[in-house]
Amino acid sequence: MALLRCKDGITCKSGIYRCFAVESGGLLAQNAPMLASENVESRRWPAAVIMQRTALNNRWASEKWEAISVVPDIDPGAASRVILQNPDLMQILYSGLQIKLQRDEAEGYYMNITSPQPKVFVLWRMGETWAEPQQLTVSYHEGSRWLDSGESVDGVPLPVELLPWMAAYCAEHYRPEPPKKKKYASSKDKGRMGNWRPDQ
Repeated sequence: MALLRCKDGITCKSGIYRCFAVESGGLLAQNAPMLASENVESRRWPAAVIMQRTALNNRWASEKWEAISVVPDIDPGAASRVILQNPDLMQILYSGLQIKLQRDEAEGYYMNITSPQPKVFVLWRMGETWAEPQQLTVSYHEGSRWLDSGESVDGVPLPVELLPWMAAYCAEHYRPEPPKKKKYASSKDKGRMGNWRPDQ
């Protein structure tokens, strides 16, 4: 089923959100994938992360680690395993993670899904031999806090099936502030300002 952006960006019950709709109309909240918790305060999406090691040939480092993808976790109990390996490249699949939606991060979710390139932010740390993902978030705010605290964080493309799930959550829990009206100087104030210039 193809995802479409609404022309006016309005399909939620509140009538004020940029959300995502399907050809048949309306939000896809009822089709949100693999929800383990249905309470209104938090929801979870089981996820797996692919970490990649690239061999480097320079004096400063012999390898580079980064998260390259987040995918649905079809086997949450599985151990981490190598899915690609050659002299220059290695990819490892880590299961057992999750993306959790929390009410106090709703603004960060809204900023993410209305951005040109929505992302999942992966916080990872070096283990004894491999880089290991620790936490996932789809909140711009939380991802920024992780970066500011000095953690290793990579942004990878958001799985498209999460867009309607997050949009429905934002519609339920986030109320954007209306744009502030511009204040114009009254004729009385204009008279007081006279010929004032910024450089005076």
